[in-house]
Amino acid sequence: MAANPDILARPIPGRNPPPQYPPQARRLGQQGQVLLRARVDAQGQVQQVEIVSSSGFPALDRAAQEAVQRWQFSPALRNNTPIESWVTVPIQFTLN
Repeated sequence: MAANPDILARPIPGRNPPPQYPPQARRLGQQGQVLLRARVDAQGQVQQVEIVSSSGFPALDRAAQEAVQRWQFSPALRNNTPIESWVTVPIQFTLN
């Protein structure tokens, strides 16, 4: 895997639905931010998702991880060539 890409991988706007708020977490008033690290291949597909920082609620963490696993990214570029890279993805769960 190449280090220090010239351009970082980014989620493609409009293509990645937000995580579903787990119904039980909503009922219990659970909120928080999950910080994820996703390994994105040179085609923009997510290969692996790790939790860097938990929301404190396993259901929210799982929902965030499952959603980002299905996301599509613009891959990182090094010398204008798509490369595999890791990207940090914050997911915020807030009740309205």
